[in-house]
Amino acid sequence: MSHSNAALTPRHRLKVARLVADDGWPVSEVAARFQVSWPTVKRWVDRYLAGESMQDRSSRPRSSPAKTPKTVTKTCVSLRLRLREGPVQLAARLNIAPSTVHRILRSARLNRLAYVDRETGEPVRRYEHDHPGSLVHVDVKKLGNIPDGGGWRYVGRHQGEKHRAATQSKSRNAYGGPRVGYAFVHTVIDDHSRVAYTEVHDDETAVTAVGFLHRAVDWFADRGVTIERVLSDNGGAYRSYLWRDNCEALSSTSKFTRPYRPQTNGKVERFHRTMADGWAYARCHTSEQERRDALAGWLHQYNHHRPHTACGNQPPFSRLINVPGQYS
Repeated sequence: MSHSNAALTPRHRLKVARLVADDGWPVSEVAARFQVSWPTVKRWVDRYLAGESMQDRSSRPRSSPAKTPKTVTKTCVSLRLRLREGPVQLAARLNIAPSTVHRILRSARLNRLAYVDRETGEPVRRYEHDHPGSLVHVDVKKLGNIPDGGGWRYVGRHQGEKHRAATQSKSRNAYGGPRVGYAFVHTVIDDHSRVAYTEVHDDETAVTAVGFLHRAVDWFADRGVTIERVLSDNGGAYRSYLWRDNCEALSSTSKFTRPYRPQTNGKVERFHRTMADGWAYARCHTSEQERRDALAGWLHQYNHHRPHTACGNQPPFSRLINVPGQYS
């Protein structure tokens, strides 16, 4: 493909060459007709007569004596993955300029440590299943309940402790002590579309998790998605026989992440962070019930209207086809 400032495209270069070489036109007339200089016309005529291509040649030099040797480049990348040091430290080890190290790391897409897995030192491997329902991620997010009147994040530590004490006086745990308690946010997110289904419960037991899974499967089924595999961490609820048996009853394969490797379940972990910023702590909720009531509206905004970078800056529901209420 010719460059943006070229006066002649490859097709017109061939036409110019044929007018001169085959039809006998003078070079000056052809140059005037196509509004180019006569050396340009002669260049394409010479290439035509030599049987060469009319495409642009590479501007890369035949030799680069100052080019960084491949052995140095490979060593630089290897040290970056193994030691995770910056350009200055690597430059001292390799006896080259830090700018050269930075250029090498940029070309290998390792210039940011976020691109390197912290545990293995290898480049981050990203994946996405090819259709909705092929794999869903399941997890639970534990949040502290908001006392009546508002939590400390918005009213301050002093006033927040007063609200907490007042709420505790109304609520008692199984042993008769004061309790504000926790909210357990159960989430299922589709790997391909990033469509999420979420419920808030007061515990994370196997019975609660299984009931939530059944409702999530029905919710996705109403939208034309059949869940084939379920990926979860190694929590007690997901390692229970009750979870295994219900996954089999739902014709879904239960899969687990490696121990101490939450990155494997990173899509739902990242969703929980988005949910915390956009819903849980987005504004001052005066009670836990008020916050829970706001979840449905935020979840609809997330699924139907909020642009998602993994979906090409389109909402997650844009990856589901012919779903009722998809564009509402």
